[in-house]
Amino acid sequence: MNWMWFHKLGSPKWFYEISRLWLPWLAVSAILLLVTGLVWGLAFAPPDYQQGNSFRIIYIHVPAAFLAQSIYIMLAIAGTVGLVWKMKLADVALQQAAPIGAWMTVIALVTGAIWGKPTWGTYWVWDARLTSMLILLFLYFGVIALGNAITNRDSAAKACAVLAIVGVVNIPIIQYSVEWWNTLHQPATFSIVAKPAMPFEMWMPLLISVLGFYCFFGAVLLMRMRLEVLRREVRSSWAKAEIKAQVEKGL
Repeated sequence: MNWMWFHKLGSPKWFYEISRLWLPWLAVSAILLLVTGLVWGLAFAPPDYQQGNSFRIIYIHVPAAFLAQSIYIMLAIAGTVGLVWKMKLADVALQQAAPIGAWMTVIALVTGAIWGKPTWGTYWVWDARLTSMLILLFLYFGVIALGNAITNRDSAAKACAVLAIVGVVNIPIIQYSVEWWNTLHQPATFSIVAKPAMPFEMWMPLLISVLGFYCFFGAVLLMRMRLEVLRREVRSSWAKAEIKAQVEKGL
């Protein structure tokens, strides 16, 4: 098997060049998918027969919750790659993805609280799903704090990688908490492997919104990583040439 592609991923210069091609496609896809999914879901999808129009927050809550968990899994994978193969680009991905994951977790918690008020009669309960999502937010804060507090870049990368790997045990707890414990939180509304429990006109905009959130994450992550790569490689000849070219273009 040719592993050349894997080794190329560790090259900041190669990443910077190839990400230039990916970024416009992800950005355009994110805009089209988010506009389509959110407008369809928030304005045109039929109201739920039990929750009425309050259920529409699902088109923001579910994608944000999905993404919050997926990003942390990505942190753990990046941390493993960084520890095992010593790829510095893995640390760049971990550090730049963590703030996005934290924001997605905040959005999931806030929208969940807003949804919980008309459904449960309160904004917050110490439910297993909600509590484990709050722990996820603290894990994100921990990764971000470690990355900023430790001045030595290699030491910070190792510490963040270890925390990301250890903390990933919280993801299955979030995922299966509604099955393992008696909780107020409803079972999964959206599943990739199971048949949708909602009619097409409610389920399809949710799927489009989820895809839009993932494309949005990809686009933002690439932009953040490209800036960080330039910052770290500022002494290299290719980075100097790139910065000079951008300055000449007025960027």
